[in-house]
This record gives sequence, C-alpha cells and structure tokens, in this order.
Amino acid sequence: MQANPITPTIPLDQDGIHHGFLRLPYSRDDSAWGSVMIPITVIKNGEGPTALLTGANHGDEYEGPVVLQELTVALKPEDVNGRIIIVPAFNFPAFMAGTRTSPIDRGNLNRSFPGRPDGTPTEKIADYFQRYLLPLTDVAVDFHSGGKTLDFVPFAAAHILEDKSNEKACFEAMAAFNAPYSVQLLEIDNIGMYDTVVESMGKVLVTTELGGGGTATAKTIGIARKGLRNVLIQFGILQGQKQLESSVNLGMPGADCFTFCEQGGLYEPMVDLGDPVGEGDIIARVWPMDRTGVEPTRYHAKRSGILISRHFPGLIKSGDCAAVIGVPEV
Repeated sequence: MQANPITPTIPLDQDGIHHGFLRLPYSRDDSAWGSVMIPITVIKNGEGPTALLTGANHGDEYEGPVVLQELTVALKPEDVNGRIIIVPAFNFPAFMAGTRTSPIDRGNLNRSFPGRPDGTPTEKIADYFQRYLLPLTDVAVDFHSGGKTLDFVPFAAAHILEDKSNEKACFEAMAAFNAPYSVQLLEIDNIGMYDTVVESMGKVLVTTELGGGGTATAKTIGIARKGLRNVLIQFGILQGQKQLESSVNLGMPGADCFTFCEQGGLYEPMVDLGDPVGEGDIIARVWPMDRTGVEPTRYHAKRSGILISRHFPGLIKSGDCAAVIGVPEV
C-alpha cells in the first residue's frame, strides 16, 4: 500500500517527552509547498502500555483539547509507565476554524475511516492514525461533546460489540472514567467512525459526550480531567488511586432512542437534560417561524428513559436530531 505522506517531527518510540507536529503536506494558493502542522506530544518511560489520547475529532468540541493541552505541560516522563501519545486537535483544520468538519475539504474525520493515503487531507489524517498510530495503541480515549448543535448530559460511552471480550474491556474502561453518566451505546451510524476502527483492531476505546453548545464549562472540563486520569491509572500508565463517584448507568439499545425533526422552525424543549421521560411524552415542540395562529409540531418520546441529549440552537431544521433518550440499566 502507498505510504502516507504525514511525517512526525518527533520520535514516537524514544524515552522522554517530545513536543512536535504531524506534518501533512498541503499545497494551496497561499503556500505552494505548505503543510498542515498537527500538534503532538509523546511521553515515554520504558516498556509498558500505550495510550492514544485525542480531542477535537470534531473541531467545535473543547473539553478534550483543554485537558490534553494541560497534560502536555503537567506530566513528566517519570510520571509515566509506558507511553502516552497526545493529539489535542485530531482534526486540526476544523479545530482552527471552530467547525465540526474541515474547512479544507468539508471532511468529517469521524466518518472518514479507514481513510486513504492519496485522498483528501481529512482522509490522509484518518489513514495515518489507522495504519501508524493505532497499531502502537492499547487504549484510546477520544473526547467528544455536542459541538454547536447538540447538548448532552456529561457521559462516557463504550459500544456494544460482537467481540464480547473487547466489549467487556471497553465497559471496564468506561466505568473507570466514571463520568456522571455511563452509556452502553449501540451506534446507528458507525460507518467510517474512528470508534469502529479502534474496536475492530481489538483496542480498548473510551469516548465521551461531555456537554455541548460549542463551548466547555469548568464542570465538564473537570469531568474530562478526572476521567482521563482514572483511565490512565486503570491501565497502569499513571500511578495513584482512581477518584470514583456514583455514575448513572444507561443504555442506548436502538434507533427508537432518537427523535429527528421533520418540520423545521423554532425549537422548544419540553424536557430538560437529565429529566425522566415516559413513552409518548412530548419532548419537544417546533413552532412555525413565518406565521402566527398555527399549532406547533409535537415530538413524542418513542420509549421511556432519561433525556440525555437535545438540539441546542433555538432554530431547528428538518432532519436535525431533536432529542435522545437513554434507558436506565437495571
């Protein structure tokens, strides 16, 4: 297979702490021999497991970048057993633009795997991670939140998998992360996802949804910071005691957890995040924007549970996700 054009400017396998870039050649109007410079830090101390830590897989999600930037200045090699690879801005062009997808090629990195070494810049990033970084990895933590269009209760998630041995390891890592909510997730759109590739390689993955609205809060950053430390302790990469609190265990067992808008307009949430919902309850109303005297479109819960996600902006379009329900695990 063709080699990927991305090259690291630092060693990936030498002891010590190394800060540098993944350099992706990108010829463009303002720089004929230009490059996209994706920041990376590698901290290694002897033999041991490797953790691959990523944020800004979508460029408008910020808990991961904040916590991972902090880790690059807080950790010393002697703190680590094994290796930590830190990429605070996975989709760096999207992160710099504050957008979900790359402004270069409109690529959604989390739908671009396995990627192509001769593809678009987003596809080249995906290919590099799949072929060069993930084979080095034992556990991956990929931070997400709702970006500009969704808001979530803060949860860590692991996926329901056919490989039950790997599923068990992922669930244990999710429990170690110990977010306020822990979700066993059955994806309804997993084609091209980073998560799918990581799990198909038999690696342990923890992902999150920690808030949303295109910003982060002190609370959600604190959840990310504590959870990441817990996972690194779980795998013996850091020393210390995990900080554990109560976590609500939820499942998302099917497509009926999701409600999608069929008529755009003015979005009115009828239930707040974290509130209980009964099957048939009205969870959102959408009002027309261009006239008065017209009843809103009502959206009903397809099953009972807890509202764990909702549309964030005040206006909603047909096809947008209006709400998501998680089902308490007994």
